[in-house]
Amino acid sequence: MASTSLLQTSHWPAEPGEVRDVTVCELLRHAAATVPHRIALVDCVEDQSARTQWTYREFVADAERVARALLERFEPGDRIAIWAPNSAAWIIAQQAISLAGMVLVALNPAYRAREVGFVLAQSTAAGVFIVDEFRGFDMRAMIDEIRDELPALREVISFSDWDAFLDTSDPARELPEVAPHDLIQIQYTSGTTGFPKGAMLHHMGLVNEATFVAERAGMSDGGVYINAMPMYHIGGGAVTSFGAWAKRGTFVILPGFDSSHVLEAFETYRGTHTLVVPTMLIAMLDHPDRETRDLSSLQTILSGASAVPASLVRKTIQLLDCQFSILFGQTESHGVISQTRVTDAPEDQADTVGQPLPQLEVKIGDVATGEPVPLGEEGEICVRGYQTMHGYYEMPAESAAALDDDGWLHMGDIGSMDERGFLRVSGRVKDTIIRGGLNLYPAEIEAALQDHPAVEYAAVIGLPDEKWGEQVAAVITVRAGFEAPSVAELSEFLHGQIAAHKVPLYWTVVDHLPMTPSGKTQKFVLREEAASGELSFTERETAAWRVGERA
Repeated sequence: MASTSLLQTSHWPAEPGEVRDVTVCELLRHAAATVPHRIALVDCVEDQSARTQWTYREFVADAERVARALLERFEPGDRIAIWAPNSAAWIIAQQAISLAGMVLVALNPAYRAREVGFVLAQSTAAGVFIVDEFRGFDMRAMIDEIRDELPALREVISFSDWDAFLDTSDPARELPEVAPHDLIQIQYTSGTTGFPKGAMLHHMGLVNEATFVAERAGMSDGGVYINAMPMYHIGGGAVTSFGAWAKRGTFVILPGFDSSHVLEAFETYRGTHTLVVPTMLIAMLDHPDRETRDLSSLQTILSGASAVPASLVRKTIQLLDCQFSILFGQTESHGVISQTRVTDAPEDQADTVGQPLPQLEVKIGDVATGEPVPLGEEGEICVRGYQTMHGYYEMPAESAAALDDDGWLHMGDIGSMDERGFLRVSGRVKDTIIRGGLNLYPAEIEAALQDHPAVEYAAVIGLPDEKWGEQVAAVITVRAGFEAPSVAELSEFLHGQIAAHKVPLYWTVVDHLPMTPSGKTQKFVLREEAASGELSFTERETAAWRVGERA
């Protein structure tokens, strides 16, 4: 139930709610013991004849078998990465890593050598599960190329060798005891040095957060999550899957997002819930199959990761005859800190990100002092409680900057709070670009760009986009003695280093970048100039530059 007490300042005290002192291992075993024949997992590939499903008894048995195979090679506490697209095998491997007392490191399958090498090295991953090929890219060959740079990496396990890997499992081997505060995952997120930071997440944080999200979205025992969110993302890899298992429900995993496929899955498996970012939701609503599919089982659409327009909330409720719930949070807080209830008034559903989840303390802090600001005023959103990360892996300075001495996690988002505790998010302290629900980090793209011999400096900003929320734009200066490389050349250069969705769509070259006295780029100046038209951009499909000129 929502709190009825009105606040006096922008500080939400922890609302009562049961925080279970459990691990995901206990969650799965409880479901296997109480509803052993209920479907836990469906591998919803596009070819319906090739689909596979697992009961809870089968799911836990398979995950424990993989856990024992892992223990033949690694030790509890070792970091084990997965670099692969969505599949049931991904999920079974994920749970096996937890059951073996090891720590998951999830990698985007679109990553290339620069990104994969950094994460595997920084996490000191001892093993990695991979697919041999993804969308025409030879992933096995790339891993082989960088193996010498990864002294901690002892084994590369291909999903194509899955059966042989399982054959090494010893059924007599005992699985270790796992505690609720033990690490379950190192999830990589934004970094100011040009590379991401690994947030250390624990069992209790993920299990309880996912449970509270499912309950606030109206999921009852046996609910069915249809999931097309990537498993390397906290939304797909924890918020939805752990929520389904907390409710002893069914998790239907799709290999990726295709609106027609999602709608078919809802009809086939009588889906009740899904988490989609706004771009996905728009595609579902606009698809011609929407009117012909039986979507009567659909109860709640959950959305977040980027701004959810009020018009989209109203359109969804009208066209799908369902409930809506908006999520807000970040990886460092195990995914979600606030959420609208399905019973919230339409104006709250459309204009806020709801109230904090149970047992979380939230404040809007003055950016300079950290003290709660008056109601309705803007400041930095901070959270404290069981749901905060342990810190960043092997990054004590960055951990201290994010988690203060009083236990507050500084989220880097600007927002406000009303007298009922409803949050509104108005901006970001950081310069993160949110494109289609995925966080993109300018420093990483800039570092890659500045490896090009003709690029002296690069600044990457987000430009507003009606469909994607934001698009990536690059502003560069050219090194003396070089001609400006073409947009096509720079795009091709980046494609060899970073994932395709990070490559800027918009480009401009300038004589100089606006700088602070200490030499930091003033990106707010670039954003203002882009909004006013003082900076002129060209799309990457255009051969010729438009040179940006500033007054």
